[in-house]
Amino acid sequence: MSRRRVRTRRAALGLALTVAATTALSGCGALGSDSSDGASNGGTLEKPKIKVAILPTVDTAPLWLAQDAGYFKAEGLEVESIVAASGQAAMTKVVSGETDIAISSYMPFFVAKATGTADLELVADATSVSPKSVAIVTVPNSPVKTVTDLANKRIAMTAKNTASDLLAKSLMKDHGVDYNKVNWVQMPFPNVAAALQQGNVDAALLPEPFLTQTAKTAGAIPVIDVNTGATQDFPLSGYGATRKWVQANPKTLAAFQRALQKATSEMNKDRSKIEPLLVKYAKIDEDAAKLLGLPSFGVKLDPRRLQRVPDLMLQMGAITAPVDATQMIAPQTD
Repeated sequence: MSRRRVRTRRAALGLALTVAATTALSGCGALGSDSSDGASNGGTLEKPKIKVAILPTVDTAPLWLAQDAGYFKAEGLEVESIVAASGQAAMTKVVSGETDIAISSYMPFFVAKATGTADLELVADATSVSPKSVAIVTVPNSPVKTVTDLANKRIAMTAKNTASDLLAKSLMKDHGVDYNKVNWVQMPFPNVAAALQQGNVDAALLPEPFLTQTAKTAGAIPVIDVNTGATQDFPLSGYGATRKWVQANPKTLAAFQRALQKATSEMNKDRSKIEPLLVKYAKIDEDAAKLLGLPSFGVKLDPRRLQRVPDLMLQMGAITAPVDATQMIAPQTD
């Protein structure tokens, strides 16, 4: 063999080894493209361990599924859930830095934007109102029998300018009831059943699973379904974070969004995935889990649909200036 042929073969072998090494390091091989860990989705996450403020409501079910099914782990993400008493309390945890992300009814996020108290972005959708998923309820011995009876009564709500506050007011406005004369009593959802039973409040706006639980423990009956009038199919809850956190953690946020979207899509196809999570995390029995009315779970934020929230808030006087929902939506994954 001539020296020229030897040099040519050595050069070809060297080139092949270089290409192979480059492919392996870049992660562009066929095997690497199917990997679902954090590194394959844009590199190492800025913050592989995050805290999320949650509510013990059905709205949180996709997050529970993403946790239990290992979808967060597959993205290289570890999520710790911190239970909050209300949407307002959950948002406060994000603003203070106690948690990275929070789920809340949309109202507190828009109040913070309108008042300039916090610079927040919406990072993922959670739920919208659907039939029998949210309602104003009372008990048989209450003086409240219909919507018009709510005037001058004591109504439980979790916090001012949350969904339990503004949705109840919107329903009353639709029926000509003066909500300014109502005695609003602030309390967490888990305390409402006892308050109704003991006569400390006359009515309350409740989402699931508290609707079903309160019906079982306190004999609560619906006064009116929230899925009517101005609040029909109304965007109810979503996840938010500070703009500073979103900008500093784009890969972490994308990983969180992908895992949550996967879980949400699965739950929308199969209700049976939700019920065990409610038994485990919301602490309701299996029979109740099968009976409760589920909200609509949103896979992705829709600016046009979301705009209904600040528009209603402006109409109800919860904010004093218009807010453009589009400007609050963080980058979304495909």
